[in-house]
Amino acid sequence: MNRAATILLTAYAPITWGSTYAVTTEFLPADRPLFTAMMRALPAGLLLLLLARRLPKGVWWGKAAVLGALNIGAFFPLLFLSAYRLPGGMAAVVGSVGPLFVAGLSALVLSERPTTRTLLTGIAAALGVSLVVLKATGSLDAIGVLAAVASTASMSTGTVLTKRWGRPDGVGPLALTGWQLTMGGLLIAPVAFLVEGAPPALDGRNVAGYVYLSIAGTAVAYWLWFRGFGRLSATQVSLLGPLSPLTAAVIGWAALGQSLTAVQVAGMAIAFGATLFGQLKPREKAERAGTRPVAGAPAATGSFSLASKNGRKDSMDLSGAAVRR
Repeated sequence: MNRAATILLTAYAPITWGSTYAVTTEFLPADRPLFTAMMRALPAGLLLLLLARRLPKGVWWGKAAVLGALNIGAFFPLLFLSAYRLPGGMAAVVGSVGPLFVAGLSALVLSERPTTRTLLTGIAAALGVSLVVLKATGSLDAIGVLAAVASTASMSTGTVLTKRWGRPDGVGPLALTGWQLTMGGLLIAPVAFLVEGAPPALDGRNVAGYVYLSIAGTAVAYWLWFRGFGRLSATQVSLLGPLSPLTAAVIGWAALGQSLTAVQVAGMAIAFGATLFGQLKPREKAERAGTRPVAGAPAATGSFSLASKNGRKDSMDLSGAAVRR
């Protein structure tokens, strides 16, 4: 599959995650973030395990638990908590700094020093998303903001570790995603029952919302997100993240009757442009220099390729950066 198709499939994840804000507020029971997080993660994880028919072995039990905790177990409850306490746009803008988190952590963990281009692209994306929510209605809630920041930090850390650890030999992204969702869901379940009590009574609207989030917004989305990490860099995948708040803003305008000002539309254009720019493959200086003939130089008798540098493979997931998303 070519690179453009990989990017488009990976982008499915943040676009679908952008609908989570509307689904949470319009379809799900109120004030049940932990139960909602469990219902999103655990059924999806068990479904993927059934399809993949692979369990972790050896050290991967521990690694799957760590990734499941970061990408799912902590991320989902914090994300849903912020969704319940903040307007969709305000909750999403905090997540727009995720690419900058990932760039910084990649430098520490993956020894991938962020380029000026990457940092400016991440800043532009965050600025654009900020402009989108500048005129959003609703007041800021301190707990909601802290939950949004913590969820972004958790997912960013899980994203970088997913890239660093890759996948065991012979294990595909479907199994890796199933491990993380199941581990994360199992971590959330006892906390949900202790904090929120017995599950709420569900009507047809609630069930439809949970089915959508679990299948389309989690099982499929996280599989494609983690699959993208096997073919693209961690920073490049994370720069698709702003598509989530942009989708949330469009849904808020189209389906929930929220208005968009000229400033917000300009912000959407900036964020979307930064996202597209972040997917362009920069030409390396060495590659440019190598394609220019040097006067008087003898013809090369062999070939030299930078594919080993530009075609790294790894595995993530939401992420993808993997869940509320």
